[in-house]
Amino acid sequence: MAREESDSGRRVPATAEAIVDLLNSRPHGPAFPETLQDPETASAVLRPFGQPAAERPSPQRMARIRGLRTTLMDIITAPDGAEAAPGWAQLAERASPVTLRQDFSEPGKVRLRQVGGDPVLGGITLAVAELISDGTWPRIRICANDRCDHAFYDTTRSRTQRWHAYDTCGNKSNVAAYRARKKARPGG
Repeated sequence: MAREESDSGRRVPATAEAIVDLLNSRPHGPAFPETLQDPETASAVLRPFGQPAAERPSPQRMARIRGLRTTLMDIITAPDGAEAAPGWAQLAERASPVTLRQDFSEPGKVRLRQVGGDPVLGGITLAVAELISDGTWPRIRICANDRCDHAFYDTTRSRTQRWHAYDTCGNKSNVAAYRARKKARPGG
């Protein structure tokens, strides 16, 4: 279920793309304001998680989603598993109004299915669960450029991508590091 092709030619799973879009809806850097304040943009960001196209998200739903988005950012930006643990506990708390059941209807497979709670909150919860279960959750990262903080999906085979876009963030970081090293050298 991959849709978008990355710079490396690898496909980004639709679930990961939706989570990245949700994370990038937060205000980060001067060029990226909060986009969930606009009802049309919020609907577009939340549609992959079950937001009906003809319905505007309620203020209560938006408050829950912003809280969930903040928790997901806390998890992604934690430097290690120990520091991410409180975020995972908070995620479990924020997702607690959603009721999920295991579905064993396909031979050899188990799926989680939502049976209660806010459908959009449940859609986000199921998307995160899918990324965790298929091992792709660690590929969601934050750009290493301090002025950017854009979320992205690492498509590299080695899982070492540092910038959301090399041409705008990676190249600038590398040039700045080179200039700093050159200046630090005697006679530089």
